[in-house]
Amino acid sequence: MEEKQRQQPPKKPRRAPAPTERKLDSERSRRLLLDAAMDEFAEKGYAGARVQDIADRAGLNKQLISYYFGGKEGLYRELQQQWLRREETIADPGLPLDELIARYLELTFADPRPTRLMLWKGLTGGALEPEPEDLSGLRRRQADGELAEDLDPAAAMMLFISMVSAPVAMPHLVRQLFGTDPDSPEFREHYTEQLRRIVRHLAQATPPIRP
Repeated sequence: MEEKQRQQPPKKPRRAPAPTERKLDSERSRRLLLDAAMDEFAEKGYAGARVQDIADRAGLNKQLISYYFGGKEGLYRELQQQWLRREETIADPGLPLDELIARYLELTFADPRPTRLMLWKGLTGGALEPEPEDLSGLRRRQADGELAEDLDPAAAMMLFISMVSAPVAMPHLVRQLFGTDPDSPEFREHYTEQLRRIVRHLAQATPPIRP
């Protein structure tokens, strides 16, 4: 027995992770927590979401939420910033208005969680006061004739947001009105085309003449 123990090779000291490895691990942990938080907030709203449940979804220690984000509110804030950064890649001012709204609808179909989060915020309130909506882009489009001059851009924006979020907010109404499931490819194709037509009908009948 003693001979066998003497023949065992000595254990190697545990190697400390390299800086690049620590960075990758940190980025992975942040990504897992953000994705889990989006699931939790979309399912239960800000008030109903629990830090422990977010950590459990991510498979990480809940202390990491405080370490990386400063707590639940910081996590919620980062999700909002994440959406704003993503929106910068969506809101191409060169796209026709109907194409832009259809692009938002496509993203909503692909991932309804941000829309559910917005709905929860409207029903129960969120962690942060809402920022004023920037209507300058829509006003520019109105000046270019993409929106009739007698329409209020704020009311038009409300209409666009409502049309994009309706299939997620009221799937039962989709079934009642269209006789199909909101997740079906047939509904999505048909609804997207109808949304495009509605947006085009809101344009100025005679576009302004540019010098």
